[in-house]
Amino acid sequence: MADEPVAILSEEESWSRLGSVALGRLVTSFAGEPEIFPVNFVIQGRTVLFRTSEGTKLFSAVANRTVLFEADDHNVAEGWSVIVRGRAQLLKTDAEIAKAEQAQLLPWTATPKNRYVRVTASEITGRHFVFGPEPDLDCFIA
Repeated sequence: MADEPVAILSEEESWSRLGSVALGRLVTSFAGEPEIFPVNFVIQGRTVLFRTSEGTKLFSAVANRTVLFEADDHNVAEGWSVIVRGRAQLLKTDAEIAKAEQAQLLPWTATPKNRYVRVTASEITGRHFVFGPEPDLDCFIA
């Protein structure tokens, strides 16, 4: 993987990378317009779990048939990006909430985030990037 500037991550590698960070972006649609929300999250059983309060983020997440969730990370030499396509569900039952609370997901801001949302993936894709100089364009011209 390290020799190629861009490599496709396996499903297992994608979940592993996603579980190694705590901040991602939820992408939804509200009133026909795209919306993006930064959220802290955890991976629980190959799902993305985050907390939120009432409002546009919660409504647009659960009202849409499909949401996207993206997270990435990098250092000076390489980086990666993982995208989850799936369905967001507001957790309502005592059993669902109790399971979510086992993840010990705490809000980053001093605001009430009393709703748990779980994104169940229908697809996960990931890419690994090796940084370097742009190649000489002459080698691509025939």
